[in-house]
Amino acid sequence: MVRPFSLFDARAISRIKLTDASECLSVATHNRWWRVVVAVLGISGSVYLASAQQNDQSGETLDVLQVRPNFYMIAGAGGNIAIQIGSDGVVVVDSGSAEMTDTVLGAIKKLSSRPIRYIINTSADADHVGGNAKMAAAGQSFFKPGGIAPGDTSVSTAINNGGGASIVATENVFTRMSEPSGTQAPYPTIGWPTESFGRKQKVLYLNDEGIQILAQPTAHTDGDSFVLFRRSDVVVTGDIFDIDRFPVIALEQGGSIQGEIDALNRLMEVTIPVLPMPWRPGGTLLVPGHGRICEQAELVEYRDMVTIIRDRIQAMIKRGKTLEQVKAADPAQGYARRYGAESGRSTTNMFVEALYKSLTEKH
Repeated sequence: MVRPFSLFDARAISRIKLTDASECLSVATHNRWWRVVVAVLGISGSVYLASAQQNDQSGETLDVLQVRPNFYMIAGAGGNIAIQIGSDGVVVVDSGSAEMTDTVLGAIKKLSSRPIRYIINTSADADHVGGNAKMAAAGQSFFKPGGIAPGDTSVSTAINNGGGASIVATENVFTRMSEPSGTQAPYPTIGWPTESFGRKQKVLYLNDEGIQILAQPTAHTDGDSFVLFRRSDVVVTGDIFDIDRFPVIALEQGGSIQGEIDALNRLMEVTIPVLPMPWRPGGTLLVPGHGRICEQAELVEYRDMVTIIRDRIQAMIKRGKTLEQVKAADPAQGYARRYGAESGRSTTNMFVEALYKSLTEKH
């Protein structure tokens, strides 16, 4: 029996393993009632339509979650991975960490026998691009070497990617993946973006669906983008939106707090809530960089949280407070229990410090 969801169940959903069809149906049916409750209370949550588990030889588990009839999310391989499937083949957004690629490829093969055609990267973070090389090699390019047709040299061997899947990302992602770090580039050539862009967006039309890759400069890093699947009504956000933690503002990679807030506001502009009838299924779904699937109301809450903490720190800076004084004042109070951490690669103190430096550094 499914009990009523509480306010905190929204976070716990990410740990549910739905392996029985009746359980999936029970949760989905209950969620329609829950939508009415959350609309009144001003909270929101999402339900996974289906779930399966995939184990690798080391015992690591992936959750494969159906978002739409032809759209899936794979969790547990580093950053979240989004999968769109159709007659043209498979489109992947972010490839996860390198050590989990074989398991991810096995999960994708269970979803579709068609080849991987495109990989889209939302940033150059290792847990989002680590699987690029092996995944691209397992895929199949639309383009023939030297051109699309005999005698056609309009498409270079670089775009062909050695016959593997094409990779799309911003120019800054390409630079970070291809620039030497010591004696060699940090990633093999086949894992680099084959189609990089410096404009505000790049568009694709695959599997009967328009796909917009929207660049968000100076957010989490200076190479971020999020991906809107227009027919599916799903947005893959990368680490611009991470429901598990405070946003990571990587100052050394060109990130900034104002760019982060601008990116969250842009995300809000392209998402649609379930209004005026919130009890019905629907609305834009968001696949965040990590954590569970979300709806617009949760994005709004997250944006407001980031803005409030930014404003608190900005006010203290105007009063002449030092970084240590700002930390002591605990500007993340009220939010640290939900989004913060005291240890690990992304702590509450690191978030506060990044905001302070972003607001005080001259640009």
